[in-house]
Amino acid sequence: MKLNELPVPKEATSKSTKRLGRGHATGQGGTSGRGNKGQLSRAGKKIRRGFEGGQMPLIRRVPKRGFFNMFKETYEVVNLSDIARKGLTGDITPEVLIAVGLVKKPKARVKILGTGEIGKSLTIRAHAFSTSAREKIEKAGGSVEVL
Repeated sequence: MKLNELPVPKEATSKSTKRLGRGHATGQGGTSGRGNKGQLSRAGKKIRRGFEGGQMPLIRRVPKRGFFNMFKETYEVVNLSDIARKGLTGDITPEVLIAVGLVKKPKARVKILGTGEIGKSLTIRAHAFSTSAREKIEKAGGSVEVL
């Protein structure tokens, strides 16, 4: 490779920024492309998010009620009758329940409830169990593991 064959870097040939306010002949004279008058045409303008020009902002106009707990843990619920109806055997994990269609959200925490009966001995792994579900699973000879 020779010196005259070297590629020119893109940054070397890029135009410099527009020079504003250098007379009408430049095409950006007078108001420097900011339009005429008003808050947006001034130097040092800082308009915070949600500012509506002195009008009462939407966030303050809308009534607020209640409380939202952002740390609340929600569970997808699966009944023992659902597991028996699907005819699941062996180790039952949240992944198995997702594959069968009993749990919709892949990242959801799973809670097993005791509605219905279970006839087989199963090992069930989930994030939470109701006391009745735990008793029915252990009575059928199965085991319970909390994730």
